[in-house]
Amino acid sequence: MNELKTYLNKANENWVVDRFRKEWYEYNREISTSSIRKSNLVWVISPWTWSKLNKKNLEEKKVLCTVHHIDYSKFNKEEEKKFYELDQYVNSYHAVSDSTKRELSKLTNKTIYSIPFWLNQYIWYPIKDKKKLREKYDIEKDAYVIGSFQRDTEGSDLISPKLSKGPDQFIEIILKYREKHPNLFIILTGKRRQFLINNLEIYNIKYKYIEMASFEVINELYNCLDLYIVASRVEGGPQAIPESAISETPIISTDVGLASQLLSKDSIFNMDNYEDALPDTNYASKKIEKLIIPEGFNSYIKMLDEINEN
Repeated sequence: MNELKTYLNKANENWVVDRFRKEWYEYNREISTSSIRKSNLVWVISPWTWSKLNKKNLEEKKVLCTVHHIDYSKFNKEEEKKFYELDQYVNSYHAVSDSTKRELSKLTNKTIYSIPFWLNQYIWYPIKDKKKLREKYDIEKDAYVIGSFQRDTEGSDLISPKLSKGPDQFIEIILKYREKHPNLFIILTGKRRQFLINNLEIYNIKYKYIEMASFEVINELYNCLDLYIVASRVEGGPQAIPESAISETPIISTDVGLASQLLSKDSIFNMDNYEDALPDTNYASKKIEKLIIPEGFNSYIKMLDEINEN
């Protein structure tokens, strides 16, 4: 068997995937290389940038490709063409959740591994002094604080809702929550939040928006929340689910991505029963224990060994 040396391609435009790449190299130096020529396995962790790779290298090496999510409402002929252009070089696929694996299996017969991304406990963790945190971010002490840290607006016009993320559903839910919590306060982070911001202002709902917050700030914001809501229609993760779990942030979610793998059934809702959804931080915290570094790398190392041996 060849000694495993893995090369991960760069994302550049996606800071979350860049973080995963950085962490992989930091904790798995003995089986990683920053030189694609010295590798025997190329991990295309950011498939949207795969065309920047030398095709000769892909032809000569084993190739693993991560698929983060598939939105079939946008999977047109052009997207299908791009998928199969890459597919001809891929030996195996990595899906970030079981739901993504099911969608991906409609497109390929190649081996698909379903493994959630690992969790860095030095970035995401619970903070006990919630009062001090809320004072830091100028949040009223009696506010009921709901978070949404995922983009919600299409990049084409910065007006239209990104329906796969369910911002229209998020608005419907928080309007209902305001009936019980008049001091409702929303925290937003990330780019392309125009749709939600416009609607929050229309409905006169107080909010704080920090566009590109550091990981330290985002972790503090998680710890300010009474509730995180994932209202998406389609997701691969999202990372907000495991990040909420490890920071002990109460969370409810639609049945997308990792929700059914990491959250209690009571925490998963649809638009007919969201008022009954209940967060269960203890359940979620136990579910993510095996994802925490360094144990969170074990399934990946096993996957890479299998691909390298075959």
